[in-house]
Amino acid sequence: MTRSRTILAVDGGGSKVDVALIRPDGELLGATRVRLGDLDHSTWFMAPKVEERHLFPVGAAIAEVARQAGLEPDGVPIADVGVFCLAGADLPADERRLMAWVRGNDWVLRPNVRNDTFAVLRTGTDRAWGVAVVCGYGTNCTGVSPDGRVTRFPAVGPISGDWGGGSEIGSMAAWYAVRSEDGRGSKTALQRLVPEHFGLRRARQLTEAMYFERIGEERLAELAPLVFRAAMDGDELAQDIVNRQADEIVTMAGTAIRRLRMTKLDVEVVLGGGIFRNRNRSFYERIREGLLRVAPASSIVPLAAPPVVGAALIGLDLAGARPAARRRVRASLTDERLATHTRPRRKER
Repeated sequence: MTRSRTILAVDGGGSKVDVALIRPDGELLGATRVRLGDLDHSTWFMAPKVEERHLFPVGAAIAEVARQAGLEPDGVPIADVGVFCLAGADLPADERRLMAWVRGNDWVLRPNVRNDTFAVLRTGTDRAWGVAVVCGYGTNCTGVSPDGRVTRFPAVGPISGDWGGGSEIGSMAAWYAVRSEDGRGSKTALQRLVPEHFGLRRARQLTEAMYFERIGEERLAELAPLVFRAAMDGDELAQDIVNRQADEIVTMAGTAIRRLRMTKLDVEVVLGGGIFRNRNRSFYERIREGLLRVAPASSIVPLAAPPVVGAALIGLDLAGARPAARRRVRASLTDERLATHTRPRRKER
């Protein structure tokens, strides 16, 4: 196999990384999913030139797909084109820093670094334009107009005006749980459900466990599915959180649509990220109705395929591949395929 004829596709979020190695004809040579929790210090050598912990799985995942393809990522590029769609590529300075990191690891000859919202958009639509909203640990949004103009948000948390994602939903759930228990707020099922998730009996115990750092604050993001289930069961405060998240998604996507003057177009709004893996119909209906008020011909597209498909399609676009190659990637690069290789092999010492 000629290494220079392959395409490396990477979708890296806050909790997992999906990587695929493909030929220009769309043949899948290797694919894997690696989560940060899959790694220990003995595997960090695979991506040594990085400070952000959530990027360590990138090197491990690339090493795994190279192994599947019979290659050794030993300082020799394993692919010609590389598309790295990464969470954290929010500001121009971020993109420059991440590009330097990618180049320093010599994985590909021609690297391309983009925010992970671009992978979501390309996965969800075959158009060259539209709006993508990512809602996972945090939240982000990107819009592309038919003439190629792009609008984005800094998406670095509350300091850039953001609200939403698992971290914010979980924090609100804990806030309501504590106030329900001590009488400062209305009663809610979250009073029981939130501490129960962590093996505790009372919300106050969770407060103390987090204050003394026995439970990390980042684990509050685990509560998001619980909140959506409680809302479906009729808990009013849980529904308030869900509604706030839906409204924030409408605000971000609607603002992108207005900025790009697409209110009269049949714009597709692609929804990707862990928060959208729920079955709360009122959540999606609230988003749909809110966006219709902004752009009456718009539609929402909850993502069904893994976003690494979009990274692969961007790579095929750059390589000038034929439509058949794109169809082949969509058919073969599935969550099921990625799940067959979820842990990297440890390097023998």
